[in-house]
Amino acid sequence: MSSSKSAVLKLALVQMAVSANKSENLSRAVRMIGEAAQAGAKIVTLPECFNCPYGTQFFREYAENIPGNSSQTLAAAAKEHKIFVVGGSIPEESDGKVYNTCTVFDPTGTCIAKHRKIHLFDIDVPGGITFKESDVLSPGSDLTTFTAENVKVGVGICYDMRFAELAQLYCKRGCHLLLYPGAFNMTTGPAHWELLQRARALDNELYVATASPARDEGAGYVAWGHSTAVNPWGEPIGKAGAGEEIVYADIDINAVEKMRTQIPVMHQKRPDLYEVKDVSEK
Repeated sequence: MSSSKSAVLKLALVQMAVSANKSENLSRAVRMIGEAAQAGAKIVTLPECFNCPYGTQFFREYAENIPGNSSQTLAAAAKEHKIFVVGGSIPEESDGKVYNTCTVFDPTGTCIAKHRKIHLFDIDVPGGITFKESDVLSPGSDLTTFTAENVKVGVGICYDMRFAELAQLYCKRGCHLLLYPGAFNMTTGPAHWELLQRARALDNELYVATASPARDEGAGYVAWGHSTAVNPWGEPIGKAGAGEEIVYADIDINAVEKMRTQIPVMHQKRPDLYEVKDVSEK
């Protein structure tokens, strides 16, 4: 590990209110990124669909190319504050298709990663919620990682968090932190939001963090909120309420290494009996 860089990075999860006005959403995101940077955050994460309402009726209407206005705005904010910005997600238009896409910018404002949501949110819970992202969105097909100083980060979006295999592959790639911008709802949120984060953290002995939009009871899709950071022991170390706020957490590489030494499950797996294989690596 390089002695010139700290093993601890301050993470900020921006739980921002999202309206139907894209320019207002971008201005709010920039303001809150600045606030987090002033508080010492080195990685700032926005929520899923931070620039538009979440809903199949909005995805194509609000979709834009990357680079485009939203991604260029985030690039400028990252460069201004000299921090990493994980851009939650926006609807991305590309070659006639629409993706749910997260862009990542380094402290120079360079886009260093782009994650398209791999698993589309198609569910039907009678009496709860029915939703079908695949009516409009296309799935991504790549795992996405980046390194912020010494911290290696794996990126997923919302429903991606339900798939344990994806987190396991990120762990095998050496990640210390998994970031899931998401927008769980009032049916799945109370039941599974924190549970899934703690499970992914404990299974892989790393940090897991989520960034949700603030709850808007008048929206067509009501987000659960409660952006959260969980440590490798499976303990929440930062958690928002339902409203607009910023949650902070220290990501400590040493805590990951300590956990993996004390309970060395990564070395105790039985590849002679089972294996999760990364077929995406070229």
